[in-house]
Amino acid sequence: MDPHEQGFFSEENSADVVIARNARARDKRLAEVMAVITRHLHAAVKEIEPTQAEWMEAIQFLTRTGQMCNDWRQEYILLSDVLGVSMLVDAINNRKPSGASESTVLGPFHVDDAPELPMGANICLDAKGDPMLVSGRITGTDGQPIANAKIDVWQANDEGFYDVQQRGIQPDFNLRGVFRTGADGSYHFRGVKPKFYPIPDDGPVGQLLGRLGRHPYRPAHLHYILSAEGFETLVTHIFDPDDRYIHSDAVFGVKESLLARFEPVEDPDRIAAAGFDGPYYEVVHDFVLAPKTA
Repeated sequence: MDPHEQGFFSEENSADVVIARNARARDKRLAEVMAVITRHLHAAVKEIEPTQAEWMEAIQFLTRTGQMCNDWRQEYILLSDVLGVSMLVDAINNRKPSGASESTVLGPFHVDDAPELPMGANICLDAKGDPMLVSGRITGTDGQPIANAKIDVWQANDEGFYDVQQRGIQPDFNLRGVFRTGADGSYHFRGVKPKFYPIPDDGPVGQLLGRLGRHPYRPAHLHYILSAEGFETLVTHIFDPDDRYIHSDAVFGVKESLLARFEPVEDPDRIAAAGFDGPYYEVVHDFVLAPKTA
């Protein structure tokens, strides 16, 4: 029988009829993907049994989501984030060998051309916020230090905003920097203690969160992209475990292995040894990179 001739559409055979109609797709991967999506979508509709009004509301929601997208705002990525799909895709594409540091989502505020700074530099350019010293080592899964590893870091300020969100208020490249490890694989830099902040919630995705009784907040964190020759690039965060939203990140980005204590330091001797004028926060977190596979 011609694959197009699978009988007339009915409630019982709906998915099979639609999938058969796609049998001549030139892109076999597309046909495979659409078959899976069609089966699950039709199964969901049959389980939910939406009214015509409910289905139209769903279509209007998707329409508003698309209308919200522009050059700097991608509402569909936001939808993917709050449904946990972004983190699931990240997990599938970043399965790590035992002992390697875990990844998490990139986020929308990375800047490609952040300045390369000498190790130990302060990435806070406006001197606002509680000082923070971040340090650690980068090694391979064999425990050996990785020299010349590139560490691209960025963070929100103590009010929960990135520099690109406050142009003209924060200096350009505020709280961003690129560092290179030495022979011992160690790194250290200064910043300010970050704060939790909301994902954009003024659009249809934010309205959906509200209707679901969910908040839009991400717990305080630092972003990292770690790369080195011969190793898989790692995109990840470290999180403040004491943050009020640590167990309810709006985009599901928190993993237990990425929790790093933000220790308040008030001892005068430690303050003097670290070169600060007053109390500061200390964060120590090591990373383990997975070797590249063939």
